[in-house]
Amino acid sequence: MRVALFATCLVDTLVPQVARATAVLLQRLGHEVVVPRDQACCGQMHVNTGYRREAVPVVANHVRAFAGAEAVVAPSGSCVASIHHQQAAVARRAGEHALAEEAEALAARTYELSQFLVDVLGVTDVGAYYPHRVTYHPTCHSLRLLRVGDRPLALLRAVRGLDLVELPGAESCCGFGGTFSVKNADTSTAMLTDKMANVLSTHAEVCTAGDASCLMHIGGGLSRLRSGTRTVHLAEILASTEDDVSPTQTTRPAVRA
Repeated sequence: MRVALFATCLVDTLVPQVARATAVLLQRLGHEVVVPRDQACCGQMHVNTGYRREAVPVVANHVRAFAGAEAVVAPSGSCVASIHHQQAAVARRAGEHALAEEAEALAARTYELSQFLVDVLGVTDVGAYYPHRVTYHPTCHSLRLLRVGDRPLALLRAVRGLDLVELPGAESCCGFGGTFSVKNADTSTAMLTDKMANVLSTHAEVCTAGDASCLMHIGGGLSRLRSGTRTVHLAEILASTEDDVSPTQTTRPAVRA
């Protein structure tokens, strides 16, 4: 299958290794991966902060960038949720009905990584090897809007060498919420504190999730505590093999020249 990779703004800017891991994984499974050059933001941050009219050209650009793609895969439940639940609605509200129809058609071919692996490809064992104690945080958008369910857990359980431990209070939000963490800093910090306490109670080496934004928030807190527990994106774990010396840490973004 020819798969178009939607890297997402945050991944491309802060943790490009997550996009690379997604591509490596899909190629290892025998699929051709293309990265449309004109891709940019999906428009989520505009919509969530009230700039719906301003989001229309952003949505139009996204639809043009991925037009004709057989399947679009993104390592982000948050962005895929926006594509599924916001793009067409924003276009239709602005009177852009043709764009709304194109956005709906594209959304039907757009998948979060675990959805694509389990539902489209029908695989849970992707040949990964990751000898670490890991706990999984189900992010809000993937859990409540996309309803990915236990797909990420099924993939993690099939990883050789991985010791998966249940996260207490897993379904509670980590407190990031985009601009929520800026506008409601005290509440966000309190939510993060609870999430970190639950992560640390598992004695896991790694906390993983399907959204780099949540991992950035959790990882930043764990780093400030010097806890020794790090955050690693689900894509990076699934892309890991016995040939890899060590996992890539999403809490320490690669520096790009």
